[in-house]
Amino acid sequence: MRRAYTFLLRPTARQAAALAACLDDHRNLYNAALEERREAWRRSRVTVRYGDQSAQLKDIRRTDPSGQARWSFSSQQATLRRLEKAFAAFFRRVKSGQAPGYPRFKGSGWFDTVEWPKDRDGCRWDSAPDSGQVRLYLQGVGHVRVHAHRASDGVHVANPRYLAASTARLGAAQQVLARRERGSNRRRKARERVAALHARVRRQRLDHAHKTARWLVRHHDLIAHEDLRIGNMTRSAAGTLDAPGSNVAQKSGLNRSILDAGWGAFLRILAAKAESAGRLVVAVNPANTSRTCPQCGHCARDNRPTQAGFTCATCGYNGHADVVGASNILRAGLALQSVQAA
Repeated sequence: MRRAYTFLLRPTARQAAALAACLDDHRNLYNAALEERREAWRRSRVTVRYGDQSAQLKDIRRTDPSGQARWSFSSQQATLRRLEKAFAAFFRRVKSGQAPGYPRFKGSGWFDTVEWPKDRDGCRWDSAPDSGQVRLYLQGVGHVRVHAHRASDGVHVANPRYLAASTARLGAAQQVLARRERGSNRRRKARERVAALHARVRRQRLDHAHKTARWLVRHHDLIAHEDLRIGNMTRSAAGTLDAPGSNVAQKSGLNRSILDAGWGAFLRILAAKAESAGRLVVAVNPANTSRTCPQCGHCARDNRPTQAGFTCATCGYNGHADVVGASNILRAGLALQSVQAA
């Protein structure tokens, strides 16, 4: 199994410029390869494959020594494979009768990834261990400092609400963007500022999900969770002109909170880490998990008088609603696992 780890780079100004140039050259390579495929089919009905374009890389690098030749040969092959995957997905959709979605040219704001597929082939991890810093060597860029975070600990995990915490800054940045003239450099910089704030929230959310999932996998052999249908839960309540929805503003706020929590990304990360560590993850039906008494089994809406409180109307059991829900989810997960193992 291949596992992915995300770390924050701390490049110098010169290295940041080199990384930007690397990204731009790979984007140009992608677009040129796409143009070649389009023109070959339009002019001669000839299909160009990855192997054909990969074979041209040596000539491309030889004719552009100060540009494309600066970067890893393997990373350029990975960019061409990325285009090959895009065409494979296009043909698959055509065959299945779906909307085809022909591969598009990538603008500067739509190409933000370069892959080095093999260690020590254009990249090296921890290239200077004696310096006390973790660094990453990238061909054409140099030794870039890496921020390697330490593992977290704890048993109670609160919702950090990263998007809500950045609402003020995002709102101000979006207002500045709205006032800038379209096509101007000031608008481009304002757009980059908004994108950077969203990217920061995304990194915070993923970091929190990785740390929480790692703690769960490290301390538990079986992990049960609600089988959530997040797409259905965050569906708009606006309705139509003929049948307008009700409580639209409240539902919109709830949807924002659900998406801010990042449940979907967390469950995907948890499943990957559990599989790698040989742990079991069980998804159970979420119906009434926080309304059922874990002591007597009585299930009723009245058992949960407040958002956080739980008081059984039959036996008088008191507890936190989230703890009650978690205990019921675990019980259902254990029961489901025992049935599947039988």
